[in-house]
Amino acid sequence: MSAVPEGYTVCRYCRMPHPPAGPSCPSCGAALDIRQVVTRSGWIEQPPIKDLARIQFGQSRVQIEGKYVPVADFTLMGPEWIYFAHHALLWTEPGIQLGNTSLSGGWNRMLSGLPLIMVEARGPGRVALSGDRPGELIALPLMPGRTMWTREHRFLTATGNVTYTWQPTGVWYDTGSGDDRETHYPLGQFGDLFSAQQSPGLLLLHSPGNTFLRDLAPGETILVQPGALLYRDVSVQMHLHLEYPRGAGTVSWRSSFSQRNVWLRLIGPGRVAVSSVFHHTSAERITRNSGATVQRW
Repeated sequence: MSAVPEGYTVCRYCRMPHPPAGPSCPSCGAALDIRQVVTRSGWIEQPPIKDLARIQFGQSRVQIEGKYVPVADFTLMGPEWIYFAHHALLWTEPGIQLGNTSLSGGWNRMLSGLPLIMVEARGPGRVALSGDRPGELIALPLMPGRTMWTREHRFLTATGNVTYTWQPTGVWYDTGSGDDRETHYPLGQFGDLFSAQQSPGLLLLHSPGNTFLRDLAPGETILVQPGALLYRDVSVQMHLHLEYPRGAGTVSWRSSFSQRNVWLRLIGPGRVAVSSVFHHTSAERITRNSGATVQRW
């Protein structure tokens, strides 16, 4: 990040500089007039974007409306435009120009769970999007050259100058053997990468629960439920961590899967965010897995 202008402060959630006045951050909508909540373990609770908070990007803006199933109400002006999956469209003014856009790597997007064709919206006018389920909207402003890794199926929308690609997560394990072998991807098979180009961009995600942030120092590690990871800086590395209960000097066949824990080990430096809503991993015995650290207790 560049030097902070004189008289400005830095948002503790999106890390963007802004004038100290105002109830919310103009870059990510996070409330600024509340006390920061930090858990005993060092996680920062990201407050939900307040109802009717506005986020400015270029000549356009988005207003977040609602508390339980929030809506992103865009006012598009000038050169800014957004793209999104068609099922996210809630309503639009007649003046909005809707069209299809085929971003690069369409086949790869289908493999990673995003539609082959996105809908683009151009102004002037207003258009509203919704994740269509309870949770929080998370706004991630991206400076030029900045890339953010996000969990698949959390994408809501992005400004037109934000590019998308994907990469395999490389985190997997097998259960069963022979014809009964099944491969599990506790983090999802693919992760989404969003990057801003020549100008600042904006990315909106849907988090199904409460969101918590943590800054990892270089070499610092943390274990999280794989299904909870929401986004991370690309500088943060990750791999499986498996824990097994120890019997009398050996691990029994029964305890090796009925009491095991499957974690995701995250290694700093960088920022990570988790959601309090996540899916649990399979309880069957693991027969093969991607690179992992192992602990027996």
